[in-house]
Amino acid sequence: MRTLENEGLITIHSRSCIRFVKADLELSRSTYQFRSLIEQAGARSLAETGDARIIAQMIAAHRDLLAVLDQADLGPAEEERLGQLEEQLHGALIAALRNPLIEITARRLKNYVTLVRLDRLVTRPLAIRTLREHLDILEACASRDADAAEIALASHFQQALQRILGMA
Repeated sequence: MRTLENEGLITIHSRSCIRFVKADLELSRSTYQFRSLIEQAGARSLAETGDARIIAQMIAAHRDLLAVLDQADLGPAEEERLGQLEEQLHGALIAALRNPLIEITARRLKNYVTLVRLDRLVTRPLAIRTLREHLDILEACASRDADAAEIALASHFQQALQRILGMA
């Protein structure tokens, strides 16, 4: 809690409450810019050296959820599964770098992402768009096209930031 307070993410009012700082445009932009710097390198690394079996499993899981969403609305179970796939993909991008300092930084960035997304409404069309963007990244990795993986990741983060800002 003190770390979050020191980073300006929460305000602690002793014996009263804890208040989360509302994410603004600058925090959102900065968070996604920093993530992009780190995860583009991760996309390149996953494409070049990632375990093909794990990449294929992630592709299959994304396609499975897309198939469900083609037939049904986004319910709590689908939203939870989307969150798991999000964690799995972005975690794999970070892990592909094999750098404990980056892993620590990524965990801190995850706190920022959580704050930025607090007021975000996830709808079926947005979930489908996110899954397709993830598949672009994963399919580039599966074909060992590091340049395409980096480009797909950069595009995904641009689109995600626009969704958060209510522009897409």
